[in-house]
This record gives sequence, structure tokens and C-alpha cells, in this order.
Amino acid sequence: MSIHVLDSETINRIAAGEVIERPASVVKELTENSIDAGSSSVTIEIRDGGQSLIRVTDNGQGIPEEEVRRAFLRHATSKIADAGDLLTIRSLGFRGEALSSIAAVARTELITKTRAALTGTRCVIEGGEETVFEQVGAPEGTTIIVRDLFYCTPVRKKFLKSAATETAHIAELAEQLALSHPETSIRLIINGQRRFGTSGNGSLKDILYQLYGREVSSALLPVSASNEFFRLSGFLGKPELNRGNRSLQHFCINGRYIRSDVIRKALEDGYGTLLMQHSFPVAVLMIETDPVRVDVNVHPTKREVRFTDPQGLYEFLKEAVHGCLHQAELIRDVRLAEDARRPAESALKVRERPVRGAEPFEVQRRSLEKAGASASLEKAAASAPLFPRETVRTVYGSAAPGKTEPGKTVPGGPVSAAMAGGAPAGEIPAAAGVAQARPASTAMKDFPAQPASTASEGIPAQPTSAAAGEDAIPAIQERSGQLSFLNPDHRGEVRLIGAVFDTYQLAEWNGALYIIDQHAAHERVNYERLIKAVKSGEVFSQQLLPPIVLNLTDREAELVRRHLDSFRSAGYEIEPFGPRSYVVRGVPQILPSVMKDSMLREMVGELSEDTGPGFPQRILEKTASLSCKASIKGNQAITAGEAEKLLDELFSLEDPYHCPHGRPTVIRLTKSELDRRFRRIV
Repeated sequence: MSIHVLDSETINRIAAGEVIERPASVVKELTENSIDAGSSSVTIEIRDGGQSLIRVTDNGQGIPEEEVRRAFLRHATSKIADAGDLLTIRSLGFRGEALSSIAAVARTELITKTRAALTGTRCVIEGGEETVFEQVGAPEGTTIIVRDLFYCTPVRKKFLKSAATETAHIAELAEQLALSHPETSIRLIINGQRRFGTSGNGSLKDILYQLYGREVSSALLPVSASNEFFRLSGFLGKPELNRGNRSLQHFCINGRYIRSDVIRKALEDGYGTLLMQHSFPVAVLMIETDPVRVDVNVHPTKREVRFTDPQGLYEFLKEAVHGCLHQAELIRDVRLAEDARRPAESALKVRERPVRGAEPFEVQRRSLEKAGASASLEKAAASAPLFPRETVRTVYGSAAPGKTEPGKTVPGGPVSAAMAGGAPAGEIPAAAGVAQARPASTAMKDFPAQPASTASEGIPAQPTSAAAGEDAIPAIQERSGQLSFLNPDHRGEVRLIGAVFDTYQLAEWNGALYIIDQHAAHERVNYERLIKAVKSGEVFSQQLLPPIVLNLTDREAELVRRHLDSFRSAGYEIEPFGPRSYVVRGVPQILPSVMKDSMLREMVGELSEDTGPGFPQRILEKTASLSCKASIKGNQAITAGEAEKLLDELFSLEDPYHCPHGRPTVIRLTKSELDRRFRRIV
């Protein structure tokens, strides 16, 4: 077989195959060139999924007439001059392959004009051959028209998808470009109809609202952080705003839209246990760093990059995401189905609009409130209550009204028994009608066994003003803020008023009803207890009799060998027991006393599938997620004292809003929501 040099036409078509995969690839290359040219406005127009027409128009610098032909040569670029410039790239394009590759497989027309030129230049190339080169009248900037894509390579053309599919790819790309460059106005026109257009005012939030609507944009938290190497800005979705895939995760590095496993992993590990399994967060992360810390020349489409310090980037992003999410109150508000049929209204509008159809007593009450006579109305209403207060009692488990069963214990394991041991026997005061409101507690290593009173002489008065009782949604602030339900400073104001279905504990505070899932809450308590114990070096192990022998695969055995110290620091007593076997003699005390080898083998198997940055932390997370086996269960009655202690623990947690599997521990139902259901307000 003889060796020969390929001709230029074949070389160009091979290069086009690397760069131009589908019509969206053409749109990407041309739009990025427009952005690099300093354009403040770019218009993308396509027909038939980009197969028959792609037109990209910008108001950028334009190309001088004497350089137009040179722009279509392979590896001709204005972005870099030598190999040294590859280390400091800030432009989106730099290889000089886009125009030559496009012109090799399509009928390409370029019209361009610089600010200094009197006329523009028009150049037409078909199948790599120039057919027209002339002067024309044109506005400042550049327009490139691509017709009949792959007309000269029919084999490539037959692999294209339907027009609708190719259009979807282009629309997705245009959205990504708009998000990565909010300072540039980008318009997309499909088959003569405008799909979307951004203003170019630099507001990322405005673009998110326009692209994804109010549901997404109203559930975003701004994130901002920096260190000596990286600067981060953007938005994170609240945990309830999640998707079943990663389609709403957008990452940009120095203005370049990219895919990155490091950034993805840091984002999802930053959310940690706030999301359920197979749920993915919504996020737009804009990262700035020195170009020398990023290698963008690793993929033909420039969508993938390499970092000189991926571990440092991972730690920075994870900490930033974790810090942002744990500054905000993340309690979910309950909305009943009827509200979906009418537009949302603010609390102010609800209070100010006329009351139509309300009962006469309500009309009178609201009139008196406006006249400043609300105090007199409260006194009159209390004079003849429908249900005498002394008959209203909190009921826990199967105890009689007003009582907890003396010496009642909760089956299901030592942790539950420890809770029951801390609950005293006795009555809940009938006059109060609630379990004791106690001062804020500090974090406890375990539910204490010593008795603790569940009664008190008085209960802090709850707000009775219209503002406190009728706000549609209590303000969402930082946990240190005054209106955060799980702020430890407000523990003494929260009234634990009962339980339903032996599963949900009910509490009242600040004009809202809070419903706490006792199983999810106890899971979270156990989870954070283990994390804190490991960090403080106070983790304890419980012996297994008999020990468990794990027979692992080569990959799993190597993983355990490399991270043996991390497993031991988490409370596992584990040692080699053969070429691919390990014997486990002890497990963290927080885990069930009866461990099965299948549970440990499953945990090791899951860890072996994910060995990226932050692996030791994931050992802790996987271990703590098993703590649910030792937590209070649903449909398991607990006493008032146990419920109080559980609430004390919940108030002391770093993240009291979600269990280790991402389920919410508490939801909120506001007083105004109940008033609407009973037609007290409409």
C-alpha cells in the first residue's frame, strides 16, 4: 500500500467532519465569532432546522476587504498569533477552522463592513470554491448566510435528524449562548417567527425569567463567592426546584459555555442531602479564573476543558454552593390545588382587596380592625368560645386526651429507646393545651436519659395582629433572621400542639402551622450527629457479633484498600481478610445494631462508581444515610416528651430542612391559606 498526501479538498472535508456535526455546530461557530467581534446584538435565523438556511447577523467590528479571502483559509484566525497565546485564551474561537469547514460543505455567503470602510464586501463560496467577490452596500458588522448544508456530502446529510429535532438543538444552543453572554442581545428566528430575544442588559435573572418562566426564576437563590484563584456568580435553584435530568444545569468558564464533570460533581455534592436520589439541581454558574488555569484546547467543539487544579475548583464550588443553600430558610409552603386555577397574589393584595362572600362576622371583624378596634373584637370573641379551651388537649400516640402513657417506650431500636427514656410520665397541662414551649437547646450527642419537664407555667404569647396572623407567606430570611422558623433563638416561641397518624408532629409559630415528619427529622439528627462526631474525633464503634466478611470485586477491594483510613475514621473496624476480602468487626454506633453484609456491600458498590473529588466525605454521607434504619419510623407513636426532644435536636442542626435522602423534614401551612379554604377571606 503506497502512502500519498491528501488533496486540499479532502483535507477540508475531513476537518469539516470534526467541527461541523450538524446545523447547530454551524450556528455555534458563527455566533461565537460574532461575540468575539465585540457585537452587542446578534440575530440567528434558520429554516428547516438549519438545513436549507442559516443566517447569523451581528453589529460587530466587521472584516476588512483585504482580509475577507484570508478568513476562509484553514487555520487563519485573528484570535492568536503563536503557540504561547494558547495559554491565555479569552476568546471563544481561536483555531481558525470554522469558516473554512463550513464553506467546504455548504453554499456560504459573507457580507461584511468595517466602521471605517465606505462600502461592504460580499464573498460567495460554494463547495470550497469562490464564485463571487464584490463590493456592496451594507451596515456595519457581518452577516453570514449558509444554504444547503452538506449538499456536496450527501452521506453526511442523510444522517441528520428531522427538521424539528435539529431546530430543538439550535434553540438549546441559542439559550446557552444567551445565558453565557447576558451582555449581548441574542435573537432567534425560526421559519420566519421569533422564538426569543434577550435585551443584552447584562441581567442573568432577566434571561432566566424569559427562558424558563416565573416558576423557575422565582425559586432561584443568587450565589457569589471568590478566592485567590476563582470568582463565582450565578443562581442556584431551591431544593424543591429540581429536575429528573441535568438539562437545567449551565456552567460557564470565562464566558465559555462548557460541560464539566468536576463542576457538576461540586454542584451536586454542595446540595448534598437536600435532594432526593435521581433528582438534580437547577443552577447557572458563571466562573472566572486566570486563563492559564484552564486548557480549552482539548476538544474540537471546545465544549470540554481541563483545569490545572480540579481539586481546588471542586472544593471552592462545593463550599460556595453549600454556604449559599444553608443561609436561606428552605421550608416548603403548602399550596392547595385550588390556587393553581387562579394567578398568585401577594399578601398585600389579599389583605387590601374587598371581601366578597365572607361571613358577616368576618366583614364586621375586618371593619373593626381597620378602625383600630381589633383588641375589643378579640375580647368579645373570646367571651363565648365554641370549644372551651380546657377541653382542647394534645394527644400523642394512644394516650388519653391530656395525658401521655406512663413509662411508654418506643419499639424499634436503641435510639428510640433512648428517646423514650428521656420522656417523663405525667399530664400535659389542660389549661395550656400544648406541650411545653422550651428555650432553645444546644446540640446533644444523644437524647439524654435524665428526666426533663414537659410542662411550664406560661407559654409565650403569639402575635395577634393582622400582619402576623394573615401574611400569605412568612418572610423567607436567613436562619439568623428574625422570621426563620428553625432559628434556635425562636425555639421557646414554637408550640408543639400534637401529632397525626403517629407520623407527623404539629407545631405553631408566627401565624403558620408547621408539619414535621418525625422519621425524616430523626434521620437528619442521626446524620449530623455522625458528621460532627467524625469531625471532632469522637466517633464510636459498636462491635458486631459475629463479624461480617465482605467478598468484593477487584475494583471494590482496591477502593477499600486506598481509603482504609477514611473508613476507620468514620467508625468502621475493618481489616484485610484475603486478596479481595475484608472483615468488618465494628460499625459506627449510629447504625443499626444488627447490620447485614448486604447493606455494607451495597454501600461499597455505590462508592466504587463515584471516586471523584471529595471521596472521603462521601463515605460519611453514605454511612449516615444508613442511619434511617435506626431512626424513629412513621406510624410509630411517640410521647410528648420525645417529640419535644426531637424538636430541640432539629433546631440545633446545620440543615434542619431535609433528611439525608433529600425529603423535607418540615412543611408550612399558613393561617391565611386556611382562612381561604374556610372562606373567611376570598
